[in-house]
Amino acid sequence: MEAVAGIGCGSASASAAWRIGTGRSRAVGGAGGRGRVRVRVRAAGSSGSDVVEFEQVQGEKVRWAGDDPLAKFVSGLIAIKPLFSLLQTGAKNVMVRTAEKSGIPWKEMVEEMQASDVYAELKTLENPALVYPDYYIQPFHGYNTGNLSWEAAFDCEPATRALWKRTFPALDSWKEAGELSRGNWADAIDSHHASFSGGLPVGDVVDLGCSTANSSRFLADRFPTAQVTGLDLSPYFLAVAQRQEKDAMRKKPIRFVHANAECTGLPSKSFDVVSIAYVLHECPQSASRKILREAHRLLKPMGTLAITDQSPKSKAIQKLHPALWILMKSTEPWLDEFYRLDLEAELQECGFTNYRSVLTNPRHFTATATAAM
Repeated sequence: MEAVAGIGCGSASASAAWRIGTGRSRAVGGAGGRGRVRVRVRAAGSSGSDVVEFEQVQGEKVRWAGDDPLAKFVSGLIAIKPLFSLLQTGAKNVMVRTAEKSGIPWKEMVEEMQASDVYAELKTLENPALVYPDYYIQPFHGYNTGNLSWEAAFDCEPATRALWKRTFPALDSWKEAGELSRGNWADAIDSHHASFSGGLPVGDVVDLGCSTANSSRFLADRFPTAQVTGLDLSPYFLAVAQRQEKDAMRKKPIRFVHANAECTGLPSKSFDVVSIAYVLHECPQSASRKILREAHRLLKPMGTLAITDQSPKSKAIQKLHPALWILMKSTEPWLDEFYRLDLEAELQECGFTNYRSVLTNPRHFTATATAAM
């Protein structure tokens, strides 16, 4: 396993309270099928440092996903509609309570967005002719209308902050955890592009399934001379993203497109980097394959694809309590299909080369690949 987490941070993390150490992290114990990523972080203004470790396990799989009896049992519970509704509500309540206890003012953030002029943004970017795929219009993430609602869009930012805090609970804040996770992800992109692009500059970036543009903003900060495009199926998410971007006062504002990542309508061979961040686990395999083919079409020859998502090989995920798995699967209907997806094989089938994959935080991997000439 190649460890790239922990390479020196770029501009996006320059003001972080914690900074990733300048030395490369390293993987140990790989010969036995396990790889441990060591990330050294230093408190700003301090000469001391701490080491954050997380582990990838080869040759093992999550017991609660796939075709195993335990997985079928969990899926059977979720299929009971009254129980499914309770699980959805329970999952959302657990997230909000946990976030609030971690210092993330979830309810306050939602109320602030509700009182803003975000609603006007919807009309400026919604494509009324867009046809939503069937998998996108079913209950999802605890919302009866999935991502096609203001409620889901307003919850997205506090939910993302809560995710980062859960990922690195030892760090003091969600911001430190998020910058560490996003920094490792961006470092993986930098490293891959520098190694395999043949000197291709990063001038155009598209973030497929950008949600409310948390990942798009980080890409724009990491590549400040690039034009970043955020694309998503939910006009509500994009409205929130566009409203937030207006406050950024960026020299090159992020451009937002309401479209389906399976068939974007964007020009072929027009991007140096295509990002797919935390999207594929929310899609059936049929949709994931279309998104990967579309990513290859969009990339310039020798351009870089970067995918980050849940890692089935993460020791942290494999050791999750069964009750948490049940709650997670009640809000993620395509999780089993994602865990059965052979990503490397699918990318090779699409024409990608130079596949790399590494854990960039305890629960998530980043896979990078190059669009063939």
